[in-house]
Amino acid sequence: MRRKRALSVADIEAFDPVTLPFCGDWKESIGEPELTGSWLIWGRPGNGKTRFALMLAKYLSNFCRTAYDSVEEGLSLSIKKAIKEVGMREVKGNFLLLDKEPISDLRARLRRQRSPEAIVIDSIQYTGLTYSEYKKLRDEFPKKLFIFISHAEGKEPKGRVAGSVKYDAFVKIWVEGFKAYPMSRFGGGKEFVIWDKGAHDFMEKTNITQEP
Repeated sequence: MRRKRALSVADIEAFDPVTLPFCGDWKESIGEPELTGSWLIWGRPGNGKTRFALMLAKYLSNFCRTAYDSVEEGLSLSIKKAIKEVGMREVKGNFLLLDKEPISDLRARLRRQRSPEAIVIDSIQYTGLTYSEYKKLRDEFPKKLFIFISHAEGKEPKGRVAGSVKYDAFVKIWVEGFKAYPMSRFGGGKEFVIWDKGAHDFMEKTNITQEP
């Protein structure tokens, strides 16, 4: 394997990464991210994880071609309903839903010209990827952004692979009670409200549960 050369200060100063000009709530939560690497979104069922991921996919579609690989659920009534609720029609030219597309087929798709630049994969558990295979996928496409969705165990991603991806990810987003709580290398950090009524009802229910 050919060894990469060391970079000088001039090389570093000349580096001009492709960033996404997020604004408003998205910038306050995530900052202005690079179009590369991986992110991880995780949470328990019924807390708004899929809805948030689709909202994010819609927002990304304003800047780049975006695909949502529904490995776990595929095309279904609930996915159709969620896509309609987030208003995906507004960016329909830049958004693709992949119906349970396996990683091998996704790789082939991403090698084509004008292939998606941001890819949401739901969920990492259903891909069957090992951590080594995850790294190969990420490294094969260094100019693409991979966003993995994960099940949760307690408040952590479920399983060894998802746990390792969490430590590697540039952006880590925990979803609970229809709010997203980001930790990003690009700034931001403000909680993101996914659904006002759902967040309000969750807080009320939580407060009632905690009362003596």
